[in-house]
Amino acid sequence: MKAIEINGTIKVYSNLPNSWEGVMGNFSGLSDEEIKAYGFYDVVTPDYNSTIQKLSNIFWDADNKVFTYTVSNIEFSETLEELKEAKIKSLKRNGLNSLSVTDWYVTRKTEKNIDIPSSIITERDTIRSQVNTKETEINNLTTKNAVVEYSTSI
Repeated sequence: MKAIEINGTIKVYSNLPNSWEGVMGNFSGLSDEEIKAYGFYDVVTPDYNSTIQKLSNIFWDADNKVFTYTVSNIEFSETLEELKEAKIKSLKRNGLNSLSVTDWYVTRKTEKNIDIPSSIITERDTIRSQVNTKETEINNLTTKNAVVEYSTSI
């Protein structure tokens, strides 16, 4: 990915244009040094965790001769308890969705007294156990970042 600054605005190109300032066709085929002579430089995106971090607006890093971003932590406005509550709600929704796949066995048992296979009972018990374990783990987390990063998948 390359970028160029034009009149104070940085324009990012995932693919270089075919033509540029008198170079008609195959502009992207020029050497890296030739492309730099026109003002196009690499875009360097630093590693970051988008769950708890964000990137600044793109800027020119003159020392390294690249366009890049600064990484900063996301400031969550919710309290730790509010984040936990939302995460537990998401967890329980995932548990419900996992259980819903086999709910028809329960309905069939209720309506027709047809036994639920033991493998289905075990599967449903495992899902409920996972939800309970994860809820306890969420409640034991002590930082907002840890709560936000916690996976509620079952």
